[in-house]
Parts: sequence; structure tokens; C-alpha cells
Amino acid sequence: MTRGEIEARLLAWMREEPQHNDEARFAELALALFAFQFRHCAPYGRWCAARGATPSQVANWREIPAVPAGAFKELALRSFAAAQTRRVFRSSGTTLGQRSELHLDTLALYEASLLPSFERGVLPDLGPGERIPMLVLTEAPQDAPDSSLSHMFGALIARRGAAGSGFFLARGQRGQRGELLQRKLLRALEAAAAEARPVALCGTALALAHFCEALDCDLPLPAGSRIMETGGFKGRRRDAERGALYENLTRRFAVPAARIVNQYGMTELGSQFYDSVLAEPAAPRRKVPPPWTRVRMVDPLSGAERPPGATGAIEIVDLANTGSICAICTADLGRALHGGFEVLGRAPGAEERGCSIAADEMLAESTP
Repeated sequence: MTRGEIEARLLAWMREEPQHNDEARFAELALALFAFQFRHCAPYGRWCAARGATPSQVANWREIPAVPAGAFKELALRSFAAAQTRRVFRSSGTTLGQRSELHLDTLALYEASLLPSFERGVLPDLGPGERIPMLVLTEAPQDAPDSSLSHMFGALIARRGAAGSGFFLARGQRGQRGELLQRKLLRALEAAAAEARPVALCGTALALAHFCEALDCDLPLPAGSRIMETGGFKGRRRDAERGALYENLTRRFAVPAARIVNQYGMTELGSQFYDSVLAEPAAPRRKVPPPWTRVRMVDPLSGAERPPGATGAIEIVDLANTGSICAICTADLGRALHGGFEVLGRAPGAEERGCSIAADEMLAESTP
């Protein structure tokens, strides 16, 4: 199966309504995509072959070797010629650290993947095509062309954003973090409150936390508003910090925790994962994988799959990553739940170890 055939089938799947899991379809496309990436991404192909994992030997999608996410900081893991690169998304990072890169030769599949997941996770109570003001605490796409998050929100506003949508983080100077446009955002929220118009307030957890701290009064938002937050915290107590953030958001904006949705995403992936609270309000909170992804928890040392409820390293097979590598082992810990999974936090040192080992092996096995 050619890459074009794989992508055509994936695009059709992503546009289906309603969406549904299809194990046979996923398995067929995953193995076909692995075979393509094995042949066309030379470092990945060498790495897999050294492990005895070639297309003729891998018979199940669970056997596809997952690259540590940290390897994207060391190598350009693309399955197409460098000259065909159209966009490079880079992870956020300090000036002292390397940044992961996702190289893309097309944005079609990337954008087709993000829309239905966002609609299901954040807009399930709106009618088809119904728009809502999206107030986004990130830089605009034109100001941060290497930010996958900014690009995502730009695409979402174009498809589902109503009048008043916009970005409220000013462009940073000389690589510095952008500045939150607090007064502008406050005016937009006050206007929505005055008009009783529900909004979607979206941004990174840290940007939302800073905005809450900067407010000197509470600003109840109209019923039907929702908040989407993404990104982690600098500390290790992820649950405690997120709990405190949700308390602050609820107090400031009168948006209950049941209408605050966390998104789990990575620069290295083409798909995103959202909490289930809006789509399934009666069910326990969990991340719901899109049908063209599979999420497993594995033992960080042996790679063996962990049983439901047990903690393991989060490993993701994302078929939206056609031009890169579809199987990635993250630096995060989680546990599988019925119908989804939970993110528990970072695995100490996992990214650094995985990054170093994978990059060294891929480079060492290169042909002179």
C-alpha cells in the first residue's frame, strides 16, 4: 500500500460521522504505515532492523517499535526527502535545551485529525457547524509558525470560531516567551458576560494560571462556557497543581470543573487526546483516543504491556503521523482505564535516557 493510499483511507476515516473504532482497519493501516516508514526513514529502518523488527517479521501493530520521544530532539525523523519539507513544528523549550521537531510535507492529515477530536472533546454540546467565540491564550500562528499549538488553534478558529475569537498572547522578542494581553482578554470576557454569550477560553495551564493570578476580581462567564487547558506544570505534583488551577478557574469564572477539559498532546504527534467530561458527563474523567490512534502502557525497561489500571510508560501509535514515525514512547507515565487512559506525570530521566540511546543507535548503525 502506498502512502497516498494510506492517507486517502485515513482522511475518509477522520471525516466519518459518527466516528467509531475499527480494529481490522486500524491494524491493516498501521502495518502498512510501518512498512512505508521502515523503507523511507533510514535511521528508523536501521534501528528496527537491528531489533529484528522488519515488515516481514512484524505481524501485529503492537510489535511496531516505538521510538522514544526524545529522539526527535536529535534526529530529523521524516519519511520523505528534506527538500519536500513544508513545515517544522518545534516543542517549547529553554534556550539551553534542544527542542523536538516534527517535520511535515503536508498539513492535510494533521488538520483533518485535530478537528473531530476537538469537536468531540470540547464542543460536543454544540450543533454541527455551530460556532463559539474562542479566546486563546497562545501566540497567533503567524507570530509562532513553528508552534503546533498555535497552528492548531488557528485551524480550529477558522472552522468553529465565532466573531470575537482571537489570540491573547503577544509575540515574544528574540525567542523570549510572549506576553499575555491581559487587558484585551479581560475586555473580551467582559463583553461576552454582558451579552450572555458563552465562550471557549483556551490556553496553556501556565497562561491560565497567570491570568487568574492577575485578576483583581471574579468574572462569572455565561452558562455554557467551557475552558480547555493543555500543557504541564514545572513541578512534579501534577495532580495537586491541576486541582488548584481548576479551583481558581471555577472561582474566577464560575465554570465548574466538569466543564474544564484537559488536552494531552505532543509536538511529535499528529493527534491530540481530550478529557471525556463534556462528551460523557456521567462517566469518569479520562483521555479518549481518536479511532486512528492506540495508547498502551508499557514497562519502561522490558517494553511489556502493563495490565489495565497499572502504571506504565505511555506508548502511542498515531496513524496521523504518516510523514514521520507513527509509534512513539513518551516520557510520561499513565494507566489504562476503561475507554481511555489517565496521564500521571513525567517519568524521571526517561526522556533523556530514551533520547540518548535511540539517537546513538540510529547514528551508529548508519551506513558509511
